[in-house]
Amino acid sequence: MQCFRRQPKRSVSQENILREQSRRVAALNGIRLGLKDDKDLKFLLKGSQLLKVKSSSWRKERFYKLQEDCKTIWQESKKMLRSPESQIFSIEDIRDVRSGHKTEGMEKYAKDVPEYRCFSIIFKDQRKNLDLIASSEDDANHWISGLGKIIAHSNSMNQKQKLQHWIHTCLRKADKNKDNKMSLKELKNFLKEVNIEVDDYHAKKIFQHCDKSKTEALEDDEIEEFYKILTERKEIDKIFQKYSDAEGFMSCQNLVRFLYEMQQEDDAVVAAPALIQRYEPNERAKRGNAMTKDGFLMYLLSDDGNIFNPSHRKVYQDMTQPLSHYLVSSSHNTYLMEDQLTGPSSTEAYIRALTKGCRCVELDCWDGPNLEPVIYHGYTLTSKILFSDVIKAIKNYAFKTSPYPVIISLENHCSVDQQKVMAQHMTTILQDMLLVAPVDGNKSQFPSPEQLKGKILVKGKKLSRQEDPTGTNGNNNLEAEDVSDEDEAAEIEDESVKTEIQQKGKSDTLKLAKELSDTVVYCKSIHFNGFEDPSHPRAFYEMSSFTESKALKLAQESGTSFIHHNVRHLSRIYPAGWRTDSSNYNPVDLWNVGCQIVALNFQTGGTEMDVYQGRFQDNGFSGYVLKPEFLRDEQTKFNPKSITEGTWGTKKKLLLKIISGQQLPKVNKSKNSIVDPKVTIEIHGVQQDNNKKQTKVIENNGFNPKWDEEFTFDIEIPALALVRFVVEDFDMSTKNDFIGQYTLPFTSLKQGYRHIHLLTKNGDPYSSSTLFVYINIQDCD
Repeated sequence: MQCFRRQPKRSVSQENILREQSRRVAALNGIRLGLKDDKDLKFLLKGSQLLKVKSSSWRKERFYKLQEDCKTIWQESKKMLRSPESQIFSIEDIRDVRSGHKTEGMEKYAKDVPEYRCFSIIFKDQRKNLDLIASSEDDANHWISGLGKIIAHSNSMNQKQKLQHWIHTCLRKADKNKDNKMSLKELKNFLKEVNIEVDDYHAKKIFQHCDKSKTEALEDDEIEEFYKILTERKEIDKIFQKYSDAEGFMSCQNLVRFLYEMQQEDDAVVAAPALIQRYEPNERAKRGNAMTKDGFLMYLLSDDGNIFNPSHRKVYQDMTQPLSHYLVSSSHNTYLMEDQLTGPSSTEAYIRALTKGCRCVELDCWDGPNLEPVIYHGYTLTSKILFSDVIKAIKNYAFKTSPYPVIISLENHCSVDQQKVMAQHMTTILQDMLLVAPVDGNKSQFPSPEQLKGKILVKGKKLSRQEDPTGTNGNNNLEAEDVSDEDEAAEIEDESVKTEIQQKGKSDTLKLAKELSDTVVYCKSIHFNGFEDPSHPRAFYEMSSFTESKALKLAQESGTSFIHHNVRHLSRIYPAGWRTDSSNYNPVDLWNVGCQIVALNFQTGGTEMDVYQGRFQDNGFSGYVLKPEFLRDEQTKFNPKSITEGTWGTKKKLLLKIISGQQLPKVNKSKNSIVDPKVTIEIHGVQQDNNKKQTKVIENNGFNPKWDEEFTFDIEIPALALVRFVVEDFDMSTKNDFIGQYTLPFTSLKQGYRHIHLLTKNGDPYSSSTLFVYINIQDCD
């Protein structure tokens, strides 16, 4: 039996004082968020009863309340011995708040409740959605609007404001007796909370320096003094002093000099006054067209001081070239949330992929009950979802992140009757979004992403007597005929799957309905029988799918031929059958030979997905990245496995200094666990460029570790290279724990002093975890 220590009972006056303190803290945090006296925020701080929905038989009332930090939600739990931490979730972990019946759970289990009382909280990680029912329309609106405002205002806070908010929240947490003072013991606990281990001597030294009143407790101005010491950035002070005057101001002229000399900014004369107006908090300095140390820090922490080129956050590439000239963000078995054998299928997986910029999604279609086709991983125990529900999800989310075309990759195992239902669903649900005829009569090459904006294309089999999907030589009287069956599910290396296939007696052909065939215009699936004979060119709209192993073999043995093929034709690559755990392969080797649709398991984080998202954050996160010119030229002699002299771009030397880290998250949530961070820099590109170097380990400091280490990399083919920064918690006896990472194309690197804003395992940004680096790029002799 577990014993609980009874807390001393507080008097009514003590309770009232604590309540008033909490109200004041909440009001201050509301002001920091820019939500002073907001009625929705006040409602959330008060909290309300909500019905939590899990299934048709599980619908229970729970109390939900926004905490005084305005960053976390407390949820009531009836589970015995549940830890306090497990009853709290952070607003930073919320991806979306949806009103009505907009999740599978709400669609299935809350149809009896009016939509205006229902809402769902969608989390960034793999956590299940939180489906909730409010007691009234007003209550639901308060929650939807209030959470939306907090998320929006939190995202718009600058890094300094986020840091201040976080530190004050940690200070409040460390103040165990809530007396608004900090004892030495509370100060030491606070330092552990923010991920820094300080020995007793140094902790006492800091404490005594701040304790001007000699009361053995820090309060008010003394706490602010402690905050200033804690957040001091000496490495930035040193840079600032070089370009500032004796009074602590950096003139506009000196800022121009810094931008030009250190940051390699070509438009420094225009940029400097704009940066002062944008980031300088001191009105006197702003009026004098100068920058203080605070303004300089805010600039370096902003988008303008980011390692990623801010002009690449917009679509800047030529989007008028044929579709085959672009890399396309693509997902494999998009319906799966977890593994390939027993995991759940969900429309939510399509929503997540599309909102991550994915432009090609996969649908494995099988006969379902009541003449309604279903989607699941054939021959396995993965759950089934309706084809019509997936098409609705695609319609609703296809163009929320990017306006450029979405490709539906169909793997069709349905009977002719259910294929007709599939075609009907796509036609009636997608309506004008569905491409059913060539664009501007284009029948000789692919239209461009620009021409296909807002359109959904279908990739699939085509009736052989309808030779030309683009509209000519078609036999419109044909109802159905046999076509080859490309069954990727049958390639799974699993004994139970093989047994299932043997029992069902798999056929090599499939009867294809004309109605479904008619939905295919530019992406006709065919079996790959070798690269084309120049004297008998293949139609541009014919495309093949390759397993990763076959594609890598072609890249290894016939790299230049594969590049030539991919200038006119689309190639789709998918993971090997043995990857039943939904692991991923390295996409870079396939991009290097111009393969466009390199499909990964979006639900699985790791190096491969980091590199993938790094590549596609380029060009405005549009899901389309223009291939380098030498991968778009049918006469190219480029071969990534054997680099010869050619017009592949100037070789570069990357000089990189890892200076410091800021507010690295705890890996182990234990109060006494402090991270020992080290940074690894990886280059991913052609074989000659692949490289990896790492810093020393900094012990017991995740709050402000300092490395000051320099590295040099030679980059042979800059246009194909990506740079990945990985931060890990070093462990001598076991595998290092992942802390955060950031990956970007080499061509998107900004030079000079830059901050790297780290991402989580799932690719979401941490609120204030950064690396501070110096970058210099030179042409090689």
